[in-house]
This record gives sequence, structure tokens and C-alpha cells, in this order.
Amino acid sequence: MKIATWNVNSLKVRLPQVLQWLNDNPVDVLCLQETKLTDDKFPVMEIAAAGYQTVFTGQKTYNGVAILSRQSAGDILKNNPFFPDEQQRIVTGTFGKLRVVCAYVPNGQAVDSDKYRYKIEWLKALHAWLLEEKKKYPYLALLGDYNIAPEDRDVYDPAAWEGNVLVSEPERAAFRALLDIGFVDAFRLFSQPEKTYSWWDYRQLAFPRNRGLRLDHILLSENLAPHCTACTIDRMPRKWKQPSDHTPVIAELEL
Repeated sequence: MKIATWNVNSLKVRLPQVLQWLNDNPVDVLCLQETKLTDDKFPVMEIAAAGYQTVFTGQKTYNGVAILSRQSAGDILKNNPFFPDEQQRIVTGTFGKLRVVCAYVPNGQAVDSDKYRYKIEWLKALHAWLLEEKKKYPYLALLGDYNIAPEDRDVYDPAAWEGNVLVSEPERAAFRALLDIGFVDAFRLFSQPEKTYSWWDYRQLAFPRNRGLRLDHILLSENLAPHCTACTIDRMPRKWKQPSDHTPVIAELEL
């Protein structure tokens, strides 16, 4: 079984790329972030024609998340019951034994901003909710754009980024708090090439120069992690015309 996550930075713009990627990489579950579509505009039929069912929650212009899957989802939940919020950032579904949470963590803008404080509170609520989800679903996977580079090796120039949003200590502590309750970073279960990232700014030739950050993650519960046989980042879509600034992360599970 293959599961993947991809911040597409507008599904309206990048639907052809998503369909192409699924054709080339027929994963079982694909979590999307920043769909930026209201629910009535979601391309259900086009995705169904590619062999995928969908669960989603969206809003105009910003945010929006979706799960595309070969089999239908059960126990669907939208957003975090521990954090009432108009922003559409979480959708969850169950596929057989596997519980999948698709999340778009707030960016935070700057460490002295209201948006940063919102991010930290959002992450605290996520932590509290996932503690409860883990009790009900032993095989739990949290996929998405976390907007956190967990360690210096996940940043092309740690000195230049030190203290900034995406790498600040409170954000990294929130990521570690998820590990502390039994989640495992699937990417770090395996030897990986140095300087492997999932996001590159559109500016200053960041992608050709590989000036990136690893912001997109697949965390697996301690019961699920032993079933993971691989985790990779696919750089190819970032090379396409008019790409998202993020690229997919894929994990393989033996279930």
C-alpha cells in the first residue's frame, strides 16, 4: 500500500498535474493541501475518472484539504473537534485498518505575529486530539504540509533561517511533541540523501540551487511504523511547468 502527501498550492491550477502524477504513481491514498476551492468547485468527476474517490473540505482562495483514495473512506471527520476553526485545514478518513489524517498546518507568517500564535495554539490542539485518535486507531498516519522543518538537516542554510518561522524552537518542539506521544517520522526510518527537501521558494532560483526545506511529512503511529518499508520525496513535479512550490512525499506500507 502506498500513501502520499502533496501541497498542490491550488487544485484548480494543478489538477492536470495531480492527474498526471497519479497516472505515473498510482498510490492508494493521496492527501492534498492548499486546494483553495470551495466544496462546490471540487473536481469530483475528473478525479473519479482517474479511479479515485474523494473526501474534502475547502474554502475560497485559502487552505483546503482533500484525500483521494482507491477505496471509499469510512469514519470521515472534517477539522479538529478540539479546535473550532473556520479555516479548513484537516480532513480524516479510515481505509481498512488504516486511519489517515490529512493536515495543513498554519504557516505562521512571522514569530512575532498573531498568525504565529494561532499556529502554536493550533498545533497544541492537534496534539491533544491525536492523543485521543491513537487510542481508537492503532494504525494512524498523519500526512501533510506541517510548515515545520524539524531539524537543521531539513534546512538548506540553518544559520540563515535561525529563529525564523518554520524553524523556530516552539514549532520544532511541537513537532517533537508528536514524536513523544509515539509517532515516527517515516522519512527518517531510512537512509536518505543529504539535502533532501520538499519545498523550494519560487524566487531566486531556489529549486535549481536546491535551497529548500523539508516541510511535508508522514508521521506514523508506533504500531504502524514497523509496517513501513520505504519513504521518499519525488522531486519530479517541481520540475514541471507552473509547479507547486511543494512536491510529493510517499510512504510504502505492508498491511
